[in-house]
Parts: sequence; C-alpha cells; structure tokens
Amino acid sequence: MIEQLRKIFSSLILYQDAAEDEKEKYQWFWTAENNLIGIAEQELTAKESQLLGSVLIPHTLSVPAMTLEEESWYNCIHCDNTSHATSLTYRFIHFSFKREQMDPSSFKEALNEFFGKLVPVLWENDHEGVIIEENEDEFISYEVIIDIFMSDLSVNIHFFVGPFMHSLGEAAKGYQMLLTGTHIARKYSEKAVITYIEAIPYILIDQSSDDIHADYVHAVLADAAGDDDLLTTIETFITCNLNVSVTAKELYLHRNSLQYRLEKFKDKTGVDVRDFRQAVSVYIALLSLQ
Repeated sequence: MIEQLRKIFSSLILYQDAAEDEKEKYQWFWTAENNLIGIAEQELTAKESQLLGSVLIPHTLSVPAMTLEEESWYNCIHCDNTSHATSLTYRFIHFSFKREQMDPSSFKEALNEFFGKLVPVLWENDHEGVIIEENEDEFISYEVIIDIFMSDLSVNIHFFVGPFMHSLGEAAKGYQMLLTGTHIARKYSEKAVITYIEAIPYILIDQSSDDIHADYVHAVLADAAGDDDLLTTIETFITCNLNVSVTAKELYLHRNSLQYRLEKFKDKTGVDVRDFRQAVSVYIALLSLQ
C-alpha cells in the first residue's frame, strides 16, 4: 500500500524517517500494516485528506518535545554528530505498548520516577521508542518495570534490551541494529523482556533462506518434525535450561513421563537434547519451523 500511495503522493514518508523539526508539516496516518506514514499538508487537498481518513487511521502526534539531551542523542544517531558530552557507556532499550493504552507524557513521567532521574527517550511514534540508559554499574530490572506499570497503571509493555556500547561512533549502527533486532525478535518470541543476546539465534534464522530452514529441520528433527506435542515438550525443555524438574512442572508432567519423551525424541532423531551442544542445534531447527 505504501508504494502505491507514494505514486500518488510524492511527499509520503515514514515517521521514523522524518526530521524532528519537519513532522508538524505532515498529516499522519496508520496503515493496515501498522506503519505510521506522513504526507505533506501542502500536497493534500481537503477532499484527499478526508478520503485518506476513511481508508487509513488518522493520527495526531502527541509525543513530548525533546530535551536538549535528547536532541544531542538524536543528532548523534541520525546526523552523524558525536558532540554528546555525557558518559560514553550506554545502551539502547526499545519499548512498546499498545497504541492509545497510555499517554506518552505519562509514560515518560512514570519512567523518570522509576529511574529517579530524567531519562533520555527517543520516540519512534506515540507507543514505541528507545530509552537511553547511561549507567552500566547500576542494574536495572526491566521485568520489575513491567510489573510496576502493569500493577499501577494497567499498561502492558515489551522491552528489547540492547548491549552496552562504549563509543559514540557505535551509536548510529547500534540504534539501527536495535530496531532491526526488535522487529525480528517479536516474530519469534512473546517474552516481555528480550535481550539482544537472546535474540541472536532469531536474527541468524531470519537471515537464512527458506531452503536452509528446511535443511535444518530435515537434518535435525527428522521423523519428529510432524509430532507437535513432542516438539512442544522439547522446546519447553530447552527454554527451561535443560532442567528436568522445572520442565516437568511447567508441562504438568511426572519426571518419568518427561524422561520418556526425551528418549522418544532421541529414538526418532538420534539427537540427545540433554546435551547442551546438541540442544543448540535442536533449538535452531525449532526456530526454523516458525
């Protein structure tokens, strides 16, 4: 749809590609694919604006104005400007919550209260953005943040936590890697908090071809590929860190029943998923099925 609209409206732009000081010059709309697009107001007639509003979802920008620190980070990331003078140890954390679930200003206020200071936030739209965490020595639990937002504000949030970086020269690339990693990770996992390290297998699989996926499945899962119940057991065992007791509790199984299924998988595939190195290959093959 975006390319078709671009043939009609040459000024069409994605929200994340628009310069901060230019965004007010566009009318914004949500597409069916959940993309926020803008069309220059000077290119739209009143009739065209009304027509677009009937097939797309009109959107009014409501994100907080950037602070001077946020402007410095924005310029560092998007304009190759590395004049930012605060700590060079930092990481990016992507967040998202359902559209219209919470006002962006309220989210930022609650976030600042949790951290006990003003936290730089670069908004992608009114329900997604990137937090910039600048203190490696202070442990931040994003699981706790989620619990607080859910219990106090009934807001369901997802975080994708990037790695710490130590040079501003890494910022632009690191920011784009974070956005790409977030998009990919959400296709493979519903976890509320995903770290970049956890997402590496997802990213590798996403970059592989369908033929390679099929080869992984055939070589590793073999005759077990069509046994959904067995594969669910194996996937749970892997995600429970190969712990029999935890897996049995998670699946409401007796330990002996779980051991029987692990042996059944070994008989069908020749793979002992209780061995870490073999479990890694099984995990990649399971991701290839998605």
